[in-house]
Amino acid sequence: MRNYILFLYTNPDQPRPTSPDEALAITKTYVAWTDRIRAEGRHRAGQKLTNDAGKIMQSKGGRTSITDGPFAESKDVIGGFWVISAKDYDEACRVAETSPHLGYGGRIEVREIDEMYTT
Repeated sequence: MRNYILFLYTNPDQPRPTSPDEALAITKTYVAWTDRIRAEGRHRAGQKLTNDAGKIMQSKGGRTSITDGPFAESKDVIGGFWVISAKDYDEACRVAETSPHLGYGGRIEVREIDEMYTT
């Protein structure tokens, strides 16, 4: 089995939950999904990220610049991630497709992790 990272993109203009009860209900759907893939032996890691856009760092000519992220042309921010195991991209996408994130208007980027180093 290979490991894949699922980046959860969220449009910051999308309406946020209007009450603590609504936010809790949404959180419970993610927890239930994570519990299910953990029971299947697929879950490796995952966390929600804060709602800010973070920082973008890049180096040009030996100078590092730090700007607010994401890039101006992007409308999405990464709201969280999961690391899962799957035999191939098809299976990883099938697992990602069952995530509640898609139902809340988000999008998921699936990327295989290159296991360059082992511990």
